[in-house]
Amino acid sequence: MRNNIVLLFFATLLLASCGKPISDFTYDIQSKYAPANVQFENKSEKAESYTWDFGDGNISMEESPKHTYQGSGNYTVKLIATKGTKTKAKEYAVFIPPPEDCLVELTTDYGNMIIKLYDDTPKHRDNFIKLVEEGFYDDLLFHRVIDGFMIQGGDPDSKNAKAGARLGMGGPGYRVPAEFRDTLIHVKGALAAARNNNPKKESSGSQFYIVQGQKVDAKRLERMSGSKGKRYSSAAMELYKTVGGTPQLDGEYTVFGMVIEGLDVIDKIAKVAKDKSDRPTKDVKMKMRVIK
Repeated sequence: MRNNIVLLFFATLLLASCGKPISDFTYDIQSKYAPANVQFENKSEKAESYTWDFGDGNISMEESPKHTYQGSGNYTVKLIATKGTKTKAKEYAVFIPPPEDCLVELTTDYGNMIIKLYDDTPKHRDNFIKLVEEGFYDDLLFHRVIDGFMIQGGDPDSKNAKAGARLGMGGPGYRVPAEFRDTLIHVKGALAAARNNNPKKESSGSQFYIVQGQKVDAKRLERMSGSKGKRYSSAAMELYKTVGGTPQLDGEYTVFGMVIEGLDVIDKIAKVAKDKSDRPTKDVKMKMRVIK
């Protein structure tokens, strides 16, 4: 009698386990880069319904959906398979590559700039592309402008900010890990990430600056490189000598792009009238779009 009870107990457990759903899926990225169509193939078993979280704020209840990712980057995709009150989840990381030689157009009332984003700084590149494609930067201000140094923007608090309001502390709520590269330097036109004073030199999630700078003679650059323990190539020294820049920022802030058209726009913005906080007295708004 006792053996029968034990057998019945294990049989009940086996039947219960057989009733649990199994969640699994595969995926096929059907485009070379963003915007990318991804076909998901449901491989779940013993499930009655499904919930997909594509990792970009969108969900689906279809069995095997197709989804379009508008921006590049890493997305955590979760499939929840449900049977009655029982659920089982499965996650996979899906990477959508950015376009090769990704270009962004930055539009202002003073002219337009074409910016090339560097593949050598993928975290900054992908984050910037994501924000641009979301329209994050549209109607934000260049809120800090210093002639002979740089023009800075990307603070979400600058949108519709009142005249005279202090700006520069806003962001999307996260930072981007530093990506220093010896070959990416602060010559005129360099796009770099702003940051606050943190020990890892992590970048603001959205604030950036574009270098104007000044021409630097060889002796000054040698003194500066000596104090930093950094050796510049002859090509880099020639750029600082002939084009100019802000070499004092090298190794302190991540450079992740370069203005390849519209360098004169930087000079025009740098010359506008500013208040005591270096904010232009007349708003300098921006819009951005990925063009390649």
